[in-house]
Amino acid sequence: MLAAIGGRTMTASKTGADHLRSLRDGRTVYLDGRLVGDVTVHPAFRNAVATACRLYDFQAENAELMTFPLVDGRRVNRAWQMPRDYDELVQRRRALTAWAELHCGFMGRSPDHVASALAGQVMGIEVFRRHGAARAQALLDYFDYARRNDLYLTYVIVNPQANRSKRWGEQDEGLVARIVDEDAGGLTILGAKMLGTSAVLANEVLVANLQPLQPGEESLAFSCTLPMNAPGLRILSRRSYEAQAPSRFDNPLATAFDENDALLYFDAVKVPWDRVFVRGDTDMCRAQFHDTPGHILQNYQAQIRLAVKLRFLVGVAHKLAETIGTIGMPPVRETLGRLAAQAAMVEAMLHGMEAAGSRFGEYFVPHKHFLYAAQVLTQELYPKLIETIRGLAGGALIMLPSSAADFSDPALAAIIDKTQRSPVMAPADRVKFLKAAWDALGSEFASRHLQYEMFYAGAPFVTCGHSFRTYDWDGAMGMVEALMAGYRLDDAIIETKA
Repeated sequence: MLAAIGGRTMTASKTGADHLRSLRDGRTVYLDGRLVGDVTVHPAFRNAVATACRLYDFQAENAELMTFPLVDGRRVNRAWQMPRDYDELVQRRRALTAWAELHCGFMGRSPDHVASALAGQVMGIEVFRRHGAARAQALLDYFDYARRNDLYLTYVIVNPQANRSKRWGEQDEGLVARIVDEDAGGLTILGAKMLGTSAVLANEVLVANLQPLQPGEESLAFSCTLPMNAPGLRILSRRSYEAQAPSRFDNPLATAFDENDALLYFDAVKVPWDRVFVRGDTDMCRAQFHDTPGHILQNYQAQIRLAVKLRFLVGVAHKLAETIGTIGMPPVRETLGRLAAQAAMVEAMLHGMEAAGSRFGEYFVPHKHFLYAAQVLTQELYPKLIETIRGLAGGALIMLPSSAADFSDPALAAIIDKTQRSPVMAPADRVKFLKAAWDALGSEFASRHLQYEMFYAGAPFVTCGHSFRTYDWDGAMGMVEALMAGYRLDDAIIETKA
């Protein structure tokens, strides 16, 4: 049976203290060859954990904006809300925007992402019922449990990169997570999945397959959820940018918003049946996301977050020009105007997919093609935007003191005061801002974000494929056909002879 998190059921809006307690669960996390103990105090994760906790404190302090009541009166985050009309969709977006503003859009797997995915899948519960009544009921029960407890979920829905010339089912044994046994108690899973972004910060993980599977790969075809402390679940963290940052002054984004990424290895992990939603059906793994609104809502949340992030980066660009004294130059204003237009375009597309939304049964969902069109465009836009802003900065982002420690030496501080000059701020403030700008644009943390924004939704052929399959080709080509039907070659020959 599903149990309440931390041994109790939430009775009010979840707080940061609630989330902090929930992470002290004995999960198995590895970093730099060592087993991490309590992730809430470890120097590689503690600040990111604190940021996640601040999200929950913010929702508790802004209940009307951030939460909605369940039938029993308990309030949970609006990410769990399944909108029934346009107004509810917009209300939900405003809550997700407020959360994204707390991390400037840099936490791609904040708690509202997978909650959105799961809510969308439940909106399409009939798809699961066609797969099997027991699996559908398991999803409904789990959704009720996760929502009531306002869980922080992550997911691992792609397989480790290996030999691309082979099918997933042909990879070496123990690489790709697969079902190796099942009995009356549930399934046993062996192998790896990725990318476990925010796995260290989350309560539980959804394990599924977004990549296409083929007949014969039924052992790979499953979907389930597990608590992060499940026996046999090993979390292998990537390098921690938070741990490597000298101070908040030097890396204000990396120290606070490094949500981390991890490979999850399932070492003969037992999954009880009440947590199994798909079993042995390769096409159902696709349908779970694409025949329900699951994929739409999870990527809609991603576009909400990205719109906030772009607004932040455009703000960085403007402040850069002010800091180095180029704000009055016509070419710089032209560049800033173009950046502002690009950020506004993304936000306008977000509003457009809401305004052109449609009904999915009793629910209201964003316009599918407008969503995928936005993904295609932003996937190309993000690296160009970063490059443009770095161009505005020139060498200003490079010639900075090595760390905040330089200010502790009076002789060095005097040199810094003479050389770090700005028309609008004191030398120390100039260094502070430019270090923040570098953290957003060029640091190792920033490079990870560049890669993330380019590929989190899949390679370009994947996102363009979504755009291709959801566009109104009949309507577009219909106009072409209507035009061509309005004249004939024979008529043209007669006209030329007249």
